[in-house]
Amino acid sequence: MNVIKPHVSLNVSNIDASVAFYERAFGVQATKRRPGYAKFDLTTPALNLTMQEAPRTGVNASHFGVQVASTEDVAAAWSRFKAAGLDTFTEQNTACCYAMQDKVWIQDPDGNHWEVFVVKGEAATMGQGPEELRSAACCTPKMAEGEKAGTSGGCCG
Repeated sequence: MNVIKPHVSLNVSNIDASVAFYERAFGVQATKRRPGYAKFDLTTPALNLTMQEAPRTGVNASHFGVQVASTEDVAAAWSRFKAAGLDTFTEQNTACCYAMQDKVWIQDPDGNHWEVFVVKGEAATMGQGPEELRSAACCTPKMAEGEKAGTSGGCCG
């Protein structure tokens, strides 16, 4: 699997304040800004950091991930997860975080979602589905307990 960089997605209460903070912290401008959303695609440190505006719930991390180079790398991760006996949820050609992606999700014992994903291009929306679902929860899987690999659906639908 050709790993590009780790991915962290944060829920933030004020996108403008958070962007200003991280621009100062990293010394670079956000690489993508949309209403309620921002992305920093950093080379040093190698990190894909996204944030989406969400009400304060005491949970600041939305999800974690590993960005890979190709759909084949996503498939290789799915195969490895399946061989290890992990439950997975897959998405293909899904609009998520203003990008078209293929991905496979797993969930750790504490409920933390991890994705292995490839960005295939830009998308005009945060995600698919009704407007009320295009929120901070958009880019976390709608994985049912024990859902198996091969299931697919929209990031937000």
